Amino acid sequence: MKKLLPVIISAVLPALGLWSFEGMAAPSGPPIKIGALFSVTGPASFLGAPEARTVEMLVQKINASGGVLGRPLRIIVKDTAGSPEKAVSFARQLIEEDEVVAIIGPSTSGETMQIKGLCEENETVLMSCAAAEVIVNPVAKYVFKSPQKDSQAVTWIYRTMKDKKIQKIAVVSSNDGYGVAGKKQLEDIAGTEGITIVVNEVYDKAATDLTDILTKVKGTPGVQAVVNWSIVPAQSILAKNMKQIGLEVPLFQSHGFGNPKYVEQAGVAAEGILFPAGRLLVVDDLPRKHPQKKVLAEYKKEYESKYKEDVSTFGGHAYDALMIVVESIRQANSVESRKVRDAMENLKGFVGTAGIYNFSPTDHTGLDLSAFEMLTVKRGKFAIYKP
Repeated sequence: MKKLLPVIISAVLPALGLWSFEGMAAPSGPPIKIGALFSVTGPASFLGAPEARTVEMLVQKINASGGVLGRPLRIIVKDTAGSPEKAVSFARQLIEEDEVVAIIGPSTSGETMQIKGLCEENETVLMSCAAAEVIVNPVAKYVFKSPQKDSQAVTWIYRTMKDKKIQKIAVVSSNDGYGVAGKKQLEDIAGTEGITIVVNEVYDKAATDLTDILTKVKGTPGVQAVVNWSIVPAQSILAKNMKQIGLEVPLFQSHGFGNPKYVEQAGVAAEGILFPAGRLLVVDDLPRKHPQKKVLAEYKKEYESKYKEDVSTFGGHAYDALMIVVESIRQANSVESRKVRDAMENLKGFVGTAGIYNFSPTDHTGLDLSAFEMLTVKRGKFAIYKP
């Protein structure tokens, strides 16, 4: 596997033969600096590593095509290792010492919530790659995020359940920022969608066995399905444990399940898992004229050709975050943070990997329910769910 650049991804690297931009003027002048906080190592590396690789690839491509506003683009990547303390320290460094135009990331919701106020106070645009809805609700002037909303994912899950005549469910969730935020959305929306939560359990994010919790679920009368909300390896462990104890009800996962490695780790226990996600994982099944088809297919091909590994929705979050910042700089025709922020908040019809973004002063995610498909695992592969 190609070694990640640990600190700075610069604007002057060659395109390594993946793209051809003959006749394009080489970028010149001082570089446009964007900070990136990714969990490249540590327990959340399955998020941060593909994010860092994605921005490395994109910077090479952008600079080979003339840069941004004719200037080279430089991404300063900091490896937080999933630590909120490191995220705060690095964010302060990026703002005060590196004077970046914007920050993309962090990889996790907990880290993002720790630096949200810092970016707001310093009027530095933050485009988070984490999913928790509390990042943008309530709206903070300089804080945006690229993944779809938790509430939208929950709505997809509950409406699919209703189609399957499921009314009583068990909710299990991790005790990290993502799990806590998702648990709240599952609880808040259940009544509106006609769902009753009869078991509601939280497990440690480092858990390696969930048999005790699942045994309780199995022993509770009337449970028709399980929803797990996490971005930790327990997603695969839970599926295995359900199969081991004979808990034979549908398993729904959050949009944090969008990594082929989880399927590999769960093995046969992953078969039939249902989860809402963007279309990157099923791009080959999309009709040729789908508005996201071209962006998704190109990103998937370029990433997998360069890094010899499957693309994941997490890398896609970084793709969208960086390209939204770049497009906002172009539309603002400026690297002044306030002008970039204003351009971002008014960005409409931007086609990304997660969906088609339409930001507004009241919506700093910019995606609606149409950004999701309900996916399933079929013969060890992701597929569009068909009732």
